[in-house]
Amino acid sequence: MANLRTAMDAAFGDLNVASPQSFDGYARHVPGDPAPPDGAVASRALRFQQLSLLRNGFPLGIIPSYSPTPRKELGSFSLQSLLLRPATADWWLGVVGQFRPKKLIDSIKKEISSVDDWELSALKDVAKHFLDKSLYSLGVCSQLSLSPSTSVLVGTEQLGERERRRHKLMLFHKLPNHDITMEAAWPGLFLDHSGRYWDVPESISLDLLSLVSESGFRYRFGIHKNGGHPHATNATNAEPPSALMPGLCAKAAFSYEKSKDFWRQKETKEDLIVKTEKGFFWRPSYDLRLREPHSAVSAIIGGSCTAWFLNPEFPLAVESREGGIFPVASAKRGPFNADLFGSVCYTFQLGKFRKYYGDLTRIDARLDISSASALARRVFNVLSGSSGSSFRRPSSSPRVNLIFQQQVAGPIMFRVDSKFSLGSLSGRQGPHVEDFIYSLSYSLRLLQSGKVVAWYSPKRKEGMIELRMFEF
Repeated sequence: MANLRTAMDAAFGDLNVASPQSFDGYARHVPGDPAPPDGAVASRALRFQQLSLLRNGFPLGIIPSYSPTPRKELGSFSLQSLLLRPATADWWLGVVGQFRPKKLIDSIKKEISSVDDWELSALKDVAKHFLDKSLYSLGVCSQLSLSPSTSVLVGTEQLGERERRRHKLMLFHKLPNHDITMEAAWPGLFLDHSGRYWDVPESISLDLLSLVSESGFRYRFGIHKNGGHPHATNATNAEPPSALMPGLCAKAAFSYEKSKDFWRQKETKEDLIVKTEKGFFWRPSYDLRLREPHSAVSAIIGGSCTAWFLNPEFPLAVESREGGIFPVASAKRGPFNADLFGSVCYTFQLGKFRKYYGDLTRIDARLDISSASALARRVFNVLSGSSGSSFRRPSSSPRVNLIFQQQVAGPIMFRVDSKFSLGSLSGRQGPHVEDFIYSLSYSLRLLQSGKVVAWYSPKRKEGMIELRMFEF
C-alpha cells in the first residue's frame, strides 16, 4: 500500500521530507500542511549511514546531489563524500564533506582567459580560488548506544554558502510497545507545501509513539517548542506558517487503519526455486514488499488536537532577515484546536518483481483529507456563495496522490509520484497538479526491501541519491 501513515505524521508534525539542503538528508514537514507525495518522504536510515554504504558503489566514494543555494554563483550541483567513520561496538562518528564545483570552475576559466603570460604569480592567483570557503561544507555526526534500547545522536554542520551553523541532538528510547524520541535543533529546518524552506532558531520536541496494534489502532503524544521567529531561506516577504511561530504546545493524535484484499496471488515455493540446466536456484523477489500481485483497498481515519500554552498569539508583523516587514495577521492561531483527517487508497499490482523484464507494474491511488473542519467550511462557503479564509487554507482542499511504478530491467525500477489538488488555490481554478517527483531505483535483494533511489523534484529543483528501507 501507499504509506497511509503519512497522513497522521503530517498532521502531528513528525514527518521528515527528503532534502539535500542539510547533511541529515531531510527537512521537517510543517505541522498541519497537506502531506507530501510518498516519494518525498525521507529514508528511515540516517544519512551518514547511507553514505557509508552508498560510497561502495560510486567512483572514489563521491555521491552527487542537486539543490539550489541563495548564492547563484555557487550553482546547484554538489558532491558529497564520507571522509571519516571510526566506530566501535556501541559508538560511531561520521564526518562528511561537500564541495560545489561551479564557482571554482567559472573562476578558473575567467582567470585563465585574462592571463597572457604564465608566471608563478598567475599560478598563485589560480590556486587562491581553491581556498574559497564558500565552496566547501562540513558535517559531523556521532551516535552512542547507552543500552540496547537507548541511543543518543549529536550532529553539527557548517554549509559554505551560509554563515550560521546547524546543531542537532536526538535521543531514542524503545519500549515494548512504544517509541520515545526527543529531538532538538538550532536552527530547525522545515519545508512547507509550497516548497519554501524555513529556519526556526530553536525547535525542540518530545514524542511518544505507539506501535501499530493488530487492530490497526495507533496513537501518539508530544510536546513541541519553537523559539525565535522563523526565516524563509529561499523566499522573500513570505508569510511564516503559524505552526512554526514561537510557543510551547502539547499534541495528541490517534489513527485507525484497515485494509482489504480483493484478490492476492500468494508466494509459493515454486516462485522461490527456479529450475535451470545447471540445477535448482533460489530466486526471491528483488523487493520483499513487492513479491505478491494483488488488488486491495486500505483506509485510515484519525484525529489530532493541539493546545498552545505559551504565546498562542504572536505580533502582527515580523522583521525579515533582509530587514523588511511583512504581516502575519492572517496566520493567528488559537490556544486550542482539534481536527479529523483521513485517507483511502486503492492499489493494483501485476507481476512479482523477480524476473529480469516485465515483471512489475503497480499503481497506487490515494485520496487525502488533511483537515475535515477546513473542508467542511469550504463546502459550506461554496454552497452559500460566500468567500472565506478557508479558501486560502491549503488543508481545505482534498488531495489525490498517484504512484506509478514500472520495472525497467532486473532490479531497476522507474517511479513517478504525483499529487493533485482538487480545489482552487494560488489563483488556479479547479483540480491541478501540485507536485510530482521522478525517481529511478535499484533494489538490493540482500536487504530484502532496500534500494538505492535517485530522485528529482521539478517543483523544488532538487534531487539526491538515497538508500531507502521498507518504504511501504
